[in-house]
Amino acid sequence: MTASMDRKGTPRELAPGVHWLGDCLEQHANGKIYHTYNAAYLVIGTEASLLVETGHPKDYPLLAGQLQTLLKGQPPLRFLFVTHQETPHSGGLGRILEDYDDVTLCGDMSDYHLAFPQFAHRMKSMRDGDSIDLGGRKFHIVEPVIRDLRTTWWGFDDKARVLFPGDGFAYSHYHEDGHCGLFAEEAISLNIPEVSAVFADRALFWTKFTDMKHYADRLEYLVKKLDARYIAPAHGLPIVDPAITFPKIKEGLLYGSSVPESGTETGPTKAA
Repeated sequence: MTASMDRKGTPRELAPGVHWLGDCLEQHANGKIYHTYNAAYLVIGTEASLLVETGHPKDYPLLAGQLQTLLKGQPPLRFLFVTHQETPHSGGLGRILEDYDDVTLCGDMSDYHLAFPQFAHRMKSMRDGDSIDLGGRKFHIVEPVIRDLRTTWWGFDDKARVLFPGDGFAYSHYHEDGHCGLFAEEAISLNIPEVSAVFADRALFWTKFTDMKHYADRLEYLVKKLDARYIAPAHGLPIVDPAITFPKIKEGLLYGSSVPESGTETGPTKAA
């Protein structure tokens, strides 16, 4: 585990040249208040920088300030990769393209040209196996094991070996316990299986109607195949030691799919 542990809050360096940006979003579930992130990540190469996700629209003023600070003296922002078109991931897309004239939007381009026809010439369709050279590191498009939308793709930085899984590894944290701005392994009191199940119940309802063991196994296979040493989810605390935290995520996926979906069944999701 090489990530810095001496400073809390965002922006925060997750791995060399990879920074965690964004802010918390409050959720109410099961009589509790949970916090989650609509995070973005900045990947800095020797020739260019790349932003992963744009966060929720409400977070853009904060994100813009964080980018301005982190990019001082660094290679310019040239690329934006968004895992999929849902608002918490792409809500700042238009403003990024407007504020940074040289940025190219990368990933699945479905319908973006309809929403932003003025930026259609700055959109690059990419899929599994494609990559972007940032100088000294490459950003790869990889298999999206857990899709929120049909158009979902995940990303991977091959220098620091960071996986960017969008809605994969999605879970909340406890604001009252001071988890905001921590890495998953620092949030000692966090019950990851519980908060993974809560998030799935609210945002990934389809997990109630399929065998999540197949997805959990495939997720484990992808992490090992890529030799991912850090995991940077959009909706969870970043993971700096997958060997410790992945089993808890897997437990949460399996547990969350085994309890009734609270929107249509008799009771809310509760931890075992």
